[in-house]
Amino acid sequence: MKPRSRSLPQSAASASECFTSSASRTNWPIRALAGLSGLAAALVAFSLDASPAFAQGKLEAQYEATLAGIPVGRGAWNIDITEDQYSASAVGGTAGLLKAFASGSGAGAAQGRVINGALVSANYTASTTTSKKTEAIHMVLNNGTIKEYAIEPEPPVDPGRIPVTEAQKKGVFDPMTGSMLHVPGTGDPLSPEACHASAAIFDGRMRYDLRLEYKRMETVKAERGYRGPVVVCAIYFSPVAGYIPDRPVIKYLSAARNIEIAFAPVLGTRILVPYRMVIPTPLGVGMLEATQFITQAAPPHVPKTN
Repeated sequence: MKPRSRSLPQSAASASECFTSSASRTNWPIRALAGLSGLAAALVAFSLDASPAFAQGKLEAQYEATLAGIPVGRGAWNIDITEDQYSASAVGGTAGLLKAFASGSGAGAAQGRVINGALVSANYTASTTTSKKTEAIHMVLNNGTIKEYAIEPEPPVDPGRIPVTEAQKKGVFDPMTGSMLHVPGTGDPLSPEACHASAAIFDGRMRYDLRLEYKRMETVKAERGYRGPVVVCAIYFSPVAGYIPDRPVIKYLSAARNIEIAFAPVLGTRILVPYRMVIPTPLGVGMLEATQFITQAAPPHVPKTN
């Protein structure tokens, strides 16, 4: 299957801060839980061919972030998909031992349309708050093109950062929409073919590509909700623009070959979303995993007749 490009989560840029200082390293679960999309947490997303039949479904999920086996954050992710539109929102914050040293919280949201089975993003917002700063990102998209975006407060200009061109803001999706993997066709979406995809992402700061590769099938059991199979994909990161080449995190992520995501289904749809993400770091293995994954299908809307 030929990979189709798409966009992805607020991440690589967020992830870049996770390794540059001991203080910023503690922020990765906040950013991860808030956007459920960045490379420090929400790393994936891929737009494939649309399927003509697209039902409706909802997801209410809760996640726990751990670092080297120690709980450091918690968050929640809600998704609502109808026949013609969708919305998704996430909130998260530090927890456990980490909260005693560096408290923080974050939130993210995305809305858009469902066209011929494909999710088409229109708006994306994300914010993070730590003891050191608060940052908010807003993007407006039209058919995969970034029409406007802003980071508040506006970050200082770094002459070493590779600028993002207008051409590189086309054919992308926002991070949160990107983290929802649409699998076309009529067969089981939980299959190795789901990992045959690549992604073009713009997170408000950085433009990068992600590529999935099939690893294995597993069976998972959430504390509440979903019990069943997941498809596990490896993910590979390639920076394009909006980054500083000398940053250690860029070199680390570009060379990494052991980052993976397990996808589970949103019932009633052909959408898969991250159930678990594993990200090795210099401080130990970082993991974001669902503790609650409650999903339900809704029947397609039938117009009333007189």
